[in-house]
Amino acid sequence: MPAETDLAFFILLARKGSFAGAALELGVTPPAVSKRLAKLEDQLGVRLLNRTTRRVSMTSEGEAYLEGAIQILRDIEDLNELLTDARATPKGLLRINATFGFGREHVADIVSEFSKIHPQVEVQLVLSDAPFNLVEERFDLGIRFGSPQTSRLIARKLQNNRRLMCASPAYLQQHGVPQKLSDLENHNCIVLRQYTEAYDVWRFQHNKKDAAIKVRGSLSSNDGEIALRWVLDGHGIMVRSEWDIAQHVEADRLRIVLPKYSQPDADIFAVYPARHNLSAKVRAFVTFLAERLKARFAKSSKV
Repeated sequence: MPAETDLAFFILLARKGSFAGAALELGVTPPAVSKRLAKLEDQLGVRLLNRTTRRVSMTSEGEAYLEGAIQILRDIEDLNELLTDARATPKGLLRINATFGFGREHVADIVSEFSKIHPQVEVQLVLSDAPFNLVEERFDLGIRFGSPQTSRLIARKLQNNRRLMCASPAYLQQHGVPQKLSDLENHNCIVLRQYTEAYDVWRFQHNKKDAAIKVRGSLSSNDGEIALRWVLDGHGIMVRSEWDIAQHVEADRLRIVLPKYSQPDADIFAVYPARHNLSAKVRAFVTFLAERLKARFAKSSKV
């Protein structure tokens, strides 16, 4: 039995978690699945799964074999795509990582559209507070704010993006509109505690020069949506990406504060491992994503 087929068989069995589930998928009987597994274990000389009456669980050797099997099959898939004509139909598993807010607001809808056009592509969209290591976690594509700092990844700029200060009209009417950066010292600033950055130091660019100010306020959160809700409720000033506040600015629920100041390196990039550079599925999705984001951001040009 070809090694590639054995790998696919074991991955299926591990995911189904039972002989019956794997048998149903393969169109055979559970005893046939058990016999095939036993033959594979005999060939390898190790026990891959622990059997019970209804379920199977992996041994440590089985977990290692599963991890290697997934990687090998993905490498084979990538190699096949590299050797296929550039006009090949995108197909196979496409794993995408994005942040919660941007993923929910934009990427999920774009994936839905893409899936209808390319039904042979199986898309897994994984949202996270902090970005995953694409190489180690075996993602095909990540959507990032700011260009990547590693040469192991290829980056394609998808859309210009600024992080701007904003506040509700009610807050500004009650507390006044800041005229210069130092005025923020007298305002309630809502800060976002994310990653390891100094959350209470806001860094900007103005006239191609760097500027920074230490802010303070009565509210902070590690969730951007909650912080934005507080700003809309009139609690203070915060820094937020223009993609997130455009609809609120257009509806006059928010107003930009000190518009000449914006945080640097906030543009939106698609990043992916170099070995996926010629992958039909990655190439097709990145192009589609760029087109759809351009159309969506055209609506926010008033910000």
